Amino acid sequence: MNIQYLLAFGISLLATLLTMPILIPYLHKIKFGQSIRKEGPQSHMMKTGTPTMGGIVFVLIPILVMVFLRPSSLSSMNMLIVIFAYLGYSLIGFIDDFIIVVKKNNEGLKPSHKFLLQSVLAIIFYFMYIQTSSTSIEIPILHMYLELDFLYFFLIFIMFTAESNAVNLTDGLDGLCAGTSLIAIFPFILFALFQEQYDLAIFLLAVSGSLLGYLKFNLHPAKIFMGDTGSLAIGGLLAASAMILKKEVLLVFIGAVFVIELLSVVIQVISFKTRGKRVFKMAPIHHHFELSGLKETQVVILFWSIGLIFAILGLWIGVL
Repeated sequence: MNIQYLLAFGISLLATLLTMPILIPYLHKIKFGQSIRKEGPQSHMMKTGTPTMGGIVFVLIPILVMVFLRPSSLSSMNMLIVIFAYLGYSLIGFIDDFIIVVKKNNEGLKPSHKFLLQSVLAIIFYFMYIQTSSTSIEIPILHMYLELDFLYFFLIFIMFTAESNAVNLTDGLDGLCAGTSLIAIFPFILFALFQEQYDLAIFLLAVSGSLLGYLKFNLHPAKIFMGDTGSLAIGGLLAASAMILKKEVLLVFIGAVFVIELLSVVIQVISFKTRGKRVFKMAPIHHHFELSGLKETQVVILFWSIGLIFAILGLWIGVL
């Protein structure tokens, strides 16, 4: 079993490191470049044309590694939910990215259409999950379970739709989303091991290996972006993992950076529509720090640090 952990991480890492140098020139050749929104920081305009959809690599490679190493895992309902969540939300992101690339603007799928697709998947995964599992949630520290019954549906719906959008919003600076995602995934690997859910631990290690390989090419100055193809997938993966491991409440702590990013947008929109004033110089909040004078790399390190603190906090609370 131990060798499979190393193989899952190592093969995914190596495969990604070998694939990216081939994919990046190809995406340049077919002009699959990122369109930067004009109202964003002016320093980002130079990123226009940087290849996007890099997330397709760290989505497909871990799944293929899992099929190779643990084909029996595909017979597990829990693993099917996790893999389909990862792949399904990636597909929504791919459609969005493809429209952006073809139209050469930053619009993509209409927000209502994107949310509808995210909602449909959330509902599907809820009904898949309750076939074999309970609708209770674990209350951290107290070691108690609270039965939510039909209210569990709303929790899962919010988890999948909010988390996928929150991770998507975080993907705005070189290395920011990939780094914070790696940090957020780590506690779930340990939770999976503690609960002897070895298939999930192996899959998350495979994802981590591939994400680390991708990060090498996404650090500033980024040679490729993950696009919605990658960010929506990670959000779906985190939500599915939290559900399977009964760590729904801890997802808020472990994914605190994503929550902060999402809340900053909500606060900004509400404030502007109700008072005509902006709370932040720009939302999501990582742009606020950037426009306040911090370098892009400094903002990324700051957010990685915040993510690490909250991930450790979530892990600590989870094992108390």
